Amino acid sequence: MPVDAIWWALVDPATLLFTQAYREEIPVESGPYFVENEFLRDDVNKWTAVASTSDGVRTLVGTTEGRVAESARYRDIFEPLGLEDELRVVLRSRGEVWGFMCLHREKGSPFSRREVAFVQRIAPHIADGLRLGLFARDVVLAPLTDAPGLILLAADGSVVSRNQAAEQWLEELNSGAYPLPLEIDALAARLRSAGPDDLAPQLSVRSRAGRWVTLQASSLCDDSAGAVAVIIQPATAEQLAPVVMRAYGLTERERVISRLVFHGRSTRAISEELEISTYTVQDHIKSIFEKTGVRSRRELVATVLRQQYLPNAHP
Repeated sequence: MPVDAIWWALVDPATLLFTQAYREEIPVESGPYFVENEFLRDDVNKWTAVASTSDGVRTLVGTTEGRVAESARYRDIFEPLGLEDELRVVLRSRGEVWGFMCLHREKGSPFSRREVAFVQRIAPHIADGLRLGLFARDVVLAPLTDAPGLILLAADGSVVSRNQAAEQWLEELNSGAYPLPLEIDALAARLRSAGPDDLAPQLSVRSRAGRWVTLQASSLCDDSAGAVAVIIQPATAEQLAPVVMRAYGLTERERVISRLVFHGRSTRAISEELEISTYTVQDHIKSIFEKTGVRSRRELVATVLRQQYLPNAHP
């Protein structure tokens, strides 16, 4: 299926923030614009809207009924590049979103219904590849400082300052295509669009060397003119558990029970806390064992958290 430009990215299934991005014929410097367009501006055919649909596939021409100029994204980015239609597909596996893919066509070549159906049909297989890719093993880890990295961003997204540890973390995260990893722009945009009662956004991502890293954004005092601080540090087992459990395809109830298992709860304690029978708890635990390929609670914790994701973690 011919296309004239491509953009796709990995997605954190817990927050729908896109992380590592890949592009062809889309300018690298447009990255911050797409982040701002998605999280801070009104537009049509946005990722959150497409992700809320059952099929997870939409075209710009179809959504606007041919009036593509209604989209600011089209006017600001696509039209100057000679592009018109975009086909957005959510890469969803076992009910969780693992990636976004956007295909572009030049003017006069909209995507057909047959092409839309084809992309919709292959999307779950691509999503499975992304999900299973999280379990790649034998990753060579580069030594990094244990100190958290701190980056201070101005209101326009430029870097005001950063500590020495941040330099190493950025090297570990950045693909080299853009000065700042896309994750940091996305976090800062999410923070600026959050309400006063919302929790500070955080994101667990996998670095180029296979290390799991947590990024957290926080606003500074009122007189800082919209400045945002981003902290980068190794992900803890508790932070990783939700991502790991989603990747294994556990249901929401199974993820809750897994978390309680990680916290050392007995079957009876889980039964009392969730107000379900011990037999139901045992059935869920049996299902968890089957999906993760283990035979005991201790093996579950060791396999999922230590062997798979934290090979160099301190005891």
